[in-house]
Amino acid sequence: MQPSNRLEQIWLALESVTDPEIDESVVSLDFVSEVKIDESNGIEIEFRLPTYWCAPNFAFLMASDMRDAVSELDWVADVTVRLVDHFSAELINRGVARKQDFRDAFPGETDDDLCALRQKFLGQAYERRQELLLKHLFGLGSDPTSILGLRLSDLLSLALDQQGAALRALYLFVWRKSHPNAGKEAMAFTTWEGTPVDPRDLKDYLRKIAGARRNAAFNGFICRSLLAERAGDKR
Repeated sequence: MQPSNRLEQIWLALESVTDPEIDESVVSLDFVSEVKIDESNGIEIEFRLPTYWCAPNFAFLMASDMRDAVSELDWVADVTVRLVDHFSAELINRGVARKQDFRDAFPGETDDDLCALRQKFLGQAYERRQELLLKHLFGLGSDPTSILGLRLSDLLSLALDQQGAALRALYLFVWRKSHPNAGKEAMAFTTWEGTPVDPRDLKDYLRKIAGARRNAAFNGFICRSLLAERAGDKR
């Protein structure tokens, strides 16, 4: 069921946008400071990052993702995303408004677009969410060999508790992004590169992908601490 309140729809759309390094929603991280809807269904989103010096490519990614996520709502006329209190805010806001790529918004500073960066962080999110779901399934007593052999259709049909269903939804969101043309008979659990996980190597594989979760948790702690400090400075 779609939320009836238009402001609620916008916040729900923004929930799908994540900080690429932390793999958490910009809403749960309290980056979004204001959302406005004008009488013509134009949307203005204001956001603030933990420090004045946050990496501009990360900021640009989040700003463009916010614009795109909210623009998908069929009643939205246009979207303005405004980053505040950041050293590159003017360039980022102008580039996102013009729908430029990062290298066009910052001419002469980089030869790369954001595609490679997006793929890097998509891979980290894939591993982080996969590890959390696998650990949950194994904790329920599921046989590792059987789980690693599941097709997408099998994973979708598993009866899970509330926590498991939430972890599955998070994993499937990033799984579909990384397997855009795969059908329901595709393997549900593979490496980021697409190779099957050998049950005999499961312990080493879980140790490897746990690094993505630990890095995200550490970065998230630092990020929240900086944001809380910045909020305190504003009072």
